[in-house]
Amino acid sequence: MAGAGFGSKFGSWEERQRLSQLYAAMSDGELRELAREAASLTDEARTALASEMERREISAEEPGDEEESSEAILREPEFRDLLTIRQYRDLPQALLAKSVLESAGIECFLGDDNLIRMDWLWSNLLGGIKLRVRQEDALVASRLLEGDGLPRDDGETPKE
Repeated sequence: MAGAGFGSKFGSWEERQRLSQLYAAMSDGELRELAREAASLTDEARTALASEMERREISAEEPGDEEESSEAILREPEFRDLLTIRQYRDLPQALLAKSVLESAGIECFLGDDNLIRMDWLWSNLLGGIKLRVRQEDALVASRLLEGDGLPRDDGETPKE
């Protein structure tokens, strides 16, 4: 029953008022910081944030940056097409490979790592932890991982 009360309030006028009051109590710097992470907010929270920033006539950027309107806060997050280049049974191997790519400046992500952290037996069911990169970085990333001496999926270390 308590969950139903929460669900009915979500998206209501009271929630919009609560968010407006919360953002009105924040400093300009706090609002700018929140605006940088606006993709993690709900639609109502982004709308209330944009409204408060408009009311105060502040932009999401620090002074000296290109001016951007509060409408940019309302943009949808960008989805990228990622390519899975490796699959790892164990989390330490996946984290090691991810750190190799990140140290080379290649943006990469692990897929299903949180599920496997909860119960490592799920690794086989899910096909392991997936190491994903942007398509344009896939070739370079694969080559970096081939010659680094990292354990392969079969558990053997490549021989030099």
